[in-house]
Amino acid sequence: MTDMPWRDAIDRVLQANDGPLHYTEIANRIVEQGLRKRVGATPPATVAAVLADSIKNKGADSPYERVERGTYRLRRSGSEISGRKAEPPIEEEENPRILTSYGVHWNREDVVWKTHPALLGVFQTDGVSKSEPQQVDFSEQHGVYLLHDGREVIYVGCTTTGDLGKRLFDHTRDRLQGRWGRFSWFGFRPVHRDGTLGPKVGSLPRRLDMEFLIEIVEAILIEAVEPRQNRQQGKRVRGFEYRQVPDPEVKRETARRAIDQL
Repeated sequence: MTDMPWRDAIDRVLQANDGPLHYTEIANRIVEQGLRKRVGATPPATVAAVLADSIKNKGADSPYERVERGTYRLRRSGSEISGRKAEPPIEEEENPRILTSYGVHWNREDVVWKTHPALLGVFQTDGVSKSEPQQVDFSEQHGVYLLHDGREVIYVGCTTTGDLGKRLFDHTRDRLQGRWGRFSWFGFRPVHRDGTLGPKVGSLPRRLDMEFLIEIVEAILIEAVEPRQNRQQGKRVRGFEYRQVPDPEVKRETARRAIDQL
């Protein structure tokens, strides 16, 4: 399958939809419909950057129109869009969220626990992806994490100077070692399209307005606690969920044990 240019893929999705779409939903549909085989580690951030770049550089001549924060629609007809000239690719996306990535109820048994464990994940779409997901190692992520005993949260911690993987590894050896089987995490270091993590928390802006901080706290609580009456995600984490990928060594060890039992 040949990758469709991001602009063409966005056009295809918007043309097929009756109304405006959030850039996260556009990214989800691009991935699910297999319009691109290589989507990078952050498809929503890439789509947001393509849309924002077009509107910033072309203004009223852009084929896209921003309806509200994060939501876009086509300004022109499909025939006008198809005749445009190709634009140079965007080298670096801008992640529009401070809370950039998160994983919910990841399985402790899918990690090989050592001093620097690999915490592997791929971008979570709403459906079955036809594209090849790019794995990201979140072991050096910074942020907030929770330990779960079944559905109960038994511990909440954070990491700002140390790495997430190291902190979780410590909990496999301390007083909590036998009490948790799953963990959730909420990261602040941005994820680039090549799967690497961006600047550490210490280099992020320290001055954030009150509304912004409240929305971040709300987002973490909604995703971590999963209250039954909340029908939507927190505003600051929409679309940046990553599903866990078991460490390859776990699969190899499981296969070895199965062979030994034969």
